[in-house]
Amino acid sequence: MKPIETISELETHYGTPSPASLVKETDHLVPVYRRLIEASPFVALATVGPGGLDCSPRGDKAGELLRIVDDRTVMLPDRRGNNRIDSLRNIVADPRVALLFLIPGSGTTLRVNGRAIVTADPALCQSFAVEGKPPRSVIVITVEKVYFQCSRAVIRSDLWNPDQYPATAGLPTAGQILAALSDDPTGGADYDRQWPERAKASLW
Repeated sequence: MKPIETISELETHYGTPSPASLVKETDHLVPVYRRLIEASPFVALATVGPGGLDCSPRGDKAGELLRIVDDRTVMLPDRRGNNRIDSLRNIVADPRVALLFLIPGSGTTLRVNGRAIVTADPALCQSFAVEGKPPRSVIVITVEKVYFQCSRAVIRSDLWNPDQYPATAGLPTAGQILAALSDDPTGGADYDRQWPERAKASLW
């Protein structure tokens, strides 16, 4: 297997990008891109740091997932999670971030690249409170590049077609995964049984 080793070789292999793939890129949030973000309840946050790469799922109600401050600034609250803070560690070490927004039922996805900081400013965190519970911190992202992605990947995957969803009954549960990786001390049937109520009580 011979790898492609140079950018020139890669560009020759793929050819010239179409005009549409170039004109769609902006350096700020234009109105049509703002509408896509406001309709999205889910975004994948990609970061890089000394320990490597990370891609973290983030979800909330559409319109509340993140705050658009202006056409070059967005804020993403860091809601409750597992406290590994992989993404936040990376941002503190290297501010480069990438966001991929998904909209249920739509083939169009949106990509936003930029640079971020993490702040635990009390007033700012409180402004994102849900049910009286503020996030532990807020990721403030300066937008550098925005463009939508065509729907080919969503069409190929048939992502939003419930008739094509795989059966999940045979997949390992979180409790089973934890038990397998810890030789039983962590996870197990009790973990799975308690998880729905624990999740419900700790969303925010």
